[in-house]
Amino acid sequence: MLFNIGDIVTRNSYHNDVFFRIIDISGEVAYLKGINMRLYADSELTDLKKADNKKIEDDDKIYERMDQSLALDRSEFFYLPGKVLHIDGDEEYLKRCLNLYKKLNIMCYGVCLHEEDIADQIEDYLQKLTPDILVITGHDAYYKRKGTIESVDSYKNTKSFIEAVRHARHYEKDQDKLIIIAGACQSNYEELIKSGATFASSPKRINIHALDPAIIASGIALSDRNQTIDLVPLLEKTKYGSEGIGGVVTKGCMFVGYPR
Repeated sequence: MLFNIGDIVTRNSYHNDVFFRIIDISGEVAYLKGINMRLYADSELTDLKKADNKKIEDDDKIYERMDQSLALDRSEFFYLPGKVLHIDGDEEYLKRCLNLYKKLNIMCYGVCLHEEDIADQIEDYLQKLTPDILVITGHDAYYKRKGTIESVDSYKNTKSFIEAVRHARHYEKDQDKLIIIAGACQSNYEELIKSGATFASSPKRINIHALDPAIIASGIALSDRNQTIDLVPLLEKTKYGSEGIGGVVTKGCMFVGYPR
């Protein structure tokens, strides 16, 4: 079968479980980017199957319930949600996340940077924008052939995410003053948390949905500053729950005022 850059495909050896777009072809190897998952992969062309576009589920619909579950009470009180700085290695995913923030009336500044460039620029953005919540995401992957699951050298971009988190924590050490959400598909969860992330992926080294980091950021941004976040319900709003993202107990970032 003839494949071209831009084709939507699945991998037979992985039971055709994830939809990818072909972003490059070299010889008999195709380089792939997840349609809904924050995952890069490569595959032999012989392992690929073209996807029927009619069967590609629009996973964003899963998150339509966010509008109801996080809707603000339109009473005589007024609400000032936390401010988000979302730095993403993928421009397409960034746009989708920004659309979610907009639907939920959350102020968000979006920046697209290659994962390896985030650490060098992050403090400048933090000083300029002074967010309550920082999202550091893009793409990642765990490569078994490169080493053990504990080693950050076994991952495509985990090391870059860790460096970015450390630079952010150098700017603001207080976890309550800057909440950091970091990682992508299959990232080294433990090392990201150790480096200073409040929430990170992926405890079970599984894929996460493109919108999952924004789901966590939105839940925190729309929670009262005096309210301790209940981790379990928040994590359950993501695609795979606590297997895909985990974190530490923190408080919300939203001010509530009176009267409107």
